[in-house]
Amino acid sequence: MRNLRQSCLVLLTMLAASPVFGQTAATPDPRAAQPERPTVATHAYTIAPGYIEIESGVQDMQPRSASQFAVPVVIKLGIVSRLQLELQGGYMRNTTHGPPSSTDAGASDIAIALKERVLDAAPVVHDFSVQESIKFATGSHGISTETTDVSLLLISSRPIGAGELDLNAGYTRRSGNGAMAPIDATLLTASFGAPIHGPVGAVAELFTYPGTSGPSGTPPQVGFLTGPTLQVRPWLVCDAGVILNVQHMGANAAYAGLTYNIGRIPGYPVQ
Repeated sequence: MRNLRQSCLVLLTMLAASPVFGQTAATPDPRAAQPERPTVATHAYTIAPGYIEIESGVQDMQPRSASQFAVPVVIKLGIVSRLQLELQGGYMRNTTHGPPSSTDAGASDIAIALKERVLDAAPVVHDFSVQESIKFATGSHGISTETTDVSLLLISSRPIGAGELDLNAGYTRRSGNGAMAPIDATLLTASFGAPIHGPVGAVAELFTYPGTSGPSGTPPQVGFLTGPTLQVRPWLVCDAGVILNVQHMGANAAYAGLTYNIGRIPGYPVQ
């Protein structure tokens, strides 16, 4: 059951992603959606001050003798220029097929994140942001890791032709004794997205969670994600695809979701 919970944590981190192609630090339309899904990697850009964007989706994985279903949700708010606040949460259901069989379902832990864009077109890192986050043990029994997590994510984005490359490196430190989840964990990702035809594009990403130690430690996990994206409107982007188990991910997974920029909060101070 402990390994099942850890796999579900991996599912929950499948929230962040390549931006819609062409959305950069100089994007003129403040309501143009800037998805941070479907891939694990996030981009370096932030939404306009006073604007709200919602991302949500579904993800299903069927490991041997188990099933895992997740509905991640991210709400983003542009605070000021180059600074974005995120509220992350969602719903999860974990089932082990017996005998005996058991199911845990309910709200996942809530996390709060701040992303700040600190460099534009810089040498080596190009467009560069830093994201700090804290996760609280607010989830349902059997879903929550019962730990408080503090994370730091370094984000580099750069255009390559008509597409974009996003590189991330992250570190997480958790409370507790490591029984429910590893005390220290890291993340490395490389994601590329590019247009295919008109509003249709595609993303591909290789990501890894290096091995962890302690009572709940795991060997290195490696996955590959790919799938199409569809820009229905400038403010609405849909995605779907698969996550392939390269090493120790437990199983392949399928996902689908959307990003919707609601617009500007009435009365929000003009920056």
